[in-house]
Amino acid sequence: MQIKILVADDSATDRMIIKNILSDYCVLTARDGEETIRMLEEHDGINLLILDLNMPKMDGFQVLEYIKENERYKNLRTIILTIYDEADNEIAGLKLGAVDYIRKPINMAAFKARIDVHVEFLRTEAALKQQLEESERSKYVLLTHLPGLAYRCNYDRDWTMQYVSEGCYDLTGYPPESLLYNRDLSFNELISPEYRELLWNEWKRILKERKPFKYEYEIITAAGEKKWVLEMGQGIYNDKGEVEALEGIVLDISDRKAVEDALKYNNEHDKWTGLYNREYLLQLLERDAKLKKKSKKALIGINLSMVQLLTATYGHQYSRNLIKKAAEALGRYCSSNRILFYPHENRFIFYLYDYEDKKELVDFSSAVAETLKSLFVAERIGGGIGIVEIEPDQDELDIDLLLRKLMIASERYVSMLGRDFELCFYDEELEAVVSRERDIIEALSAIAADDYTDNELFLLYQPILDLRTGSICGFEALARLRTKKLGIVSPLEFIPIAEKTKLILPIGEKVFAKALGFLKSLDELGYDGIFVSINISAIQLFSPDFTSSLFELISKAKVNPKNVSIEITESVIASDYDSINEIIKKLRSIGIRIAIDDFGTGHSSLAREKGLKADCMKIDRYFVDKLLYTDHNKAITSDIISIAHKLRQCTIAEGVEQEGQLQYLKKYNCDMVQGYLISEPLDEDKAIVFLKDKDKSWQ
Repeated sequence: MQIKILVADDSATDRMIIKNILSDYCVLTARDGEETIRMLEEHDGINLLILDLNMPKMDGFQVLEYIKENERYKNLRTIILTIYDEADNEIAGLKLGAVDYIRKPINMAAFKARIDVHVEFLRTEAALKQQLEESERSKYVLLTHLPGLAYRCNYDRDWTMQYVSEGCYDLTGYPPESLLYNRDLSFNELISPEYRELLWNEWKRILKERKPFKYEYEIITAAGEKKWVLEMGQGIYNDKGEVEALEGIVLDISDRKAVEDALKYNNEHDKWTGLYNREYLLQLLERDAKLKKKSKKALIGINLSMVQLLTATYGHQYSRNLIKKAAEALGRYCSSNRILFYPHENRFIFYLYDYEDKKELVDFSSAVAETLKSLFVAERIGGGIGIVEIEPDQDELDIDLLLRKLMIASERYVSMLGRDFELCFYDEELEAVVSRERDIIEALSAIAADDYTDNELFLLYQPILDLRTGSICGFEALARLRTKKLGIVSPLEFIPIAEKTKLILPIGEKVFAKALGFLKSLDELGYDGIFVSINISAIQLFSPDFTSSLFELISKAKVNPKNVSIEITESVIASDYDSINEIIKKLRSIGIRIAIDDFGTGHSSLAREKGLKADCMKIDRYFVDKLLYTDHNKAITSDIISIAHKLRQCTIAEGVEQEGQLQYLKKYNCDMVQGYLISEPLDEDKAIVFLKDKDKSWQ
């Protein structure tokens, strides 16, 4: 038997490679879908089509649909060519009638072996057909080797068998005679109950249209095992056009179904957690938007992004194992109307439907929060839980917008320092907050890009008083934002937004440039011993080019590095002590001062403080404020000063507003102070005037 193969691929190189591999056969080629159709129509006897799915003019799926609809090509075997990550396309191709798929890049030996198998099948099939035509003996040989059974049955609800081939035993576990005329059981009893009515209705439809029958369903074997089968048959009609009997074959397709199910599972599940993934969530939301219009539906997002902070300390695998534990713990909350997904790294989503009311959502989320809190208590991290209710009776659901709202709600209360799991509903109030954030981001983006707008980033400078000399020894540079739309925006509001969007990097560089410009002005006025202190965020500090960019700015401003002080928050140091200490060493190598900001409010240790190469410790205003209402003999502020001095670090007390605070700090040898008792933050011109007027006045 001559085998004729048509290779359809838009790549001339691939066509040539395949043609050379299959040089033993008669090979025709086509470079696109339209040419493929034309070649099929012009050349009779093409046995095998090797079809690339991605072609111009007419893709492989369209070709498959054309072949499926054309009776002429019912015996044509089609093998589709895919690439490694096209699992969806492989499933779709098989469903459209392809018998196999081969992935690119093509392995020549494996490709040749696969094609040889299909060719051998074609030759075997042709030989069997020829033998069937020659004799009844050949028919018997075919039926006994069929991977299933052949039958002739009545058109009744029991599918009463008039004839069953020997393959019945291998397929069902029952001998053929047990099914004949329902001797021991009917074929209908073998069919899995959920398919019985579906199968009857499909035969009813097919017989009415006098078409060939083809249907996949499950049977239950004598051993109680479920098997997937493919039934192909047709109606036999008498002279009056009435159905006399049904004839066909029932083939075992369990192996093929197992492959399809595995592909489907991998496509819908996250490999690490075993939970449903984002793709399945999108499919489900789209489907339920149409099928469950009246149902109450909601998404509950769980943000565990703080887990990534543990990666630097304990490694990637440690963090992954924590996420897996969280998946197992959260999985216990799944039920018939609660489905859990893992759509993104360190993010979970519960999809709830048919719940009672908002209180049920709150109670459920609170229970989840308690579970997570106990799970992560040893890690000292928290997270956020966002809740979005889906409006009923929507004709179209904007899923991207829905998930964006969920992300915003779940991120609302996530903090590097927080250890709780706070709940946040997405509502009009949060929408207003998000809108305000968007305005701030637009203003910061314009400033970062040097676009000419009415938005302004400016610095104020709060004087720092040296308690030993009674003179102003430095200033802390404080960033402020003024926007056209919102007016003055507090740094407590815009700095976290700048950090979240990474705009802190270009904004931070501008802050340094302005502060160094002020330092240069002081130097030119003869104040060459005064320093300027600048706050930096963890994102700036860990930026790969932070130190080199800062050194370049200092060099360009022509200021003394010894008059530059950088304030690093204590909590940031605790997050990655070793890396930060290395950066500090580089900064101090050219004379830059390092101050530990907000000391006493983070969770660093004295052992680490001792090993830290810092110059100064800034006492948080929390300890300074306590001096107003705490017995001075019991206040620990003096102990902090003593600890700093023993660590050979100077001290700066923040938030000094009352004379009593100042006297206490003097008494216990605090080195420097700042606060409204000395001066409020000033613009550059007023700071210079203040410096001239107030110098020596605090002695």
